Amino acid sequence: MIEVLSGMPEGVTGIRVSGRVSGDDLTAFKPAMDDLMKVGGDIRIVEVIDSDYQGFGPGGLVEDLKLGLGTLFTRHGDFKRVAVVSDKEWVVHTIHAVGWLMPGDVAVFGLGELEQAKQWAAG
Repeated sequence: MIEVLSGMPEGVTGIRVSGRVSGDDLTAFKPAMDDLMKVGGDIRIVEVIDSDYQGFGPGGLVEDLKLGLGTLFTRHGDFKRVAVVSDKEWVVHTIHAVGWLMPGDVAVFGLGELEQAKQWAAG
């Protein structure tokens, strides 16, 4: 499941992923993502990956790549900060390994550090 989070600082978009994310979940989320990306200026994201996150289900990886790469291609220079919030060790290792591929700054925070992640993304 994917949802937009409320309570983010001005200019920061919050997203939570949980459970097993399917292609249908991402297809359903695309209009919300499109709305979030219509706003001009810097892109600052806090992505919370819940402890019950199980990765991608059927079609999830393909739809994630289409959604993510589409946004990267059209708004590459606008990415400023992405805070990934998770206690999953494999998520932390993956972000450390491939975070350099992301435009802008990327930082990893634990689930107990959500407020710090929000402030860092806003900074």
